Amino acid sequence: QVQLVESGGGSVQAGGSLRLSCTASGSVGLFAAMGWYRQAPGEQRELVARIFAGDSPNYADSVKGRFTVTRVNGQNTVYLQMNRLKPEDTAVYYCNAVELRLPGTFDYWGQGTQVTVSS
Repeated sequence: QVQLVESGGGSVQAGGSLRLSCTASGSVGLFAAMGWYRQAPGEQRELVARIFAGDSPNYADSVKGRFTVTRVNGQNTVYLQMNRLKPEDTAVYYCNAVELRLPGTFDYWGQGTQVTVSS
């Protein structure tokens, strides 16, 4: 059984930094894409940043220039470096991984990690 294990959430003041980590456990091939989503109370889950194998990462406009997503080459491990955090970044952050199951895909999700930014 494949699981995505996240770590690195917490509380920080505005302007601070946090780094999230996500690693897949279990038997699975290399994911086609890995990234991060977030969900604030009362809001829909939204894409924060994602990186496809062999491609450049893409970011939500709200985090461009502040967040950086990286993936370890050849491994199912992804990081999210979050700098200059703002109170509006407060949310539960979920790791996401996309597996190719032709003709479609299958999404895996982590359990979520809370990020709280105080003003």
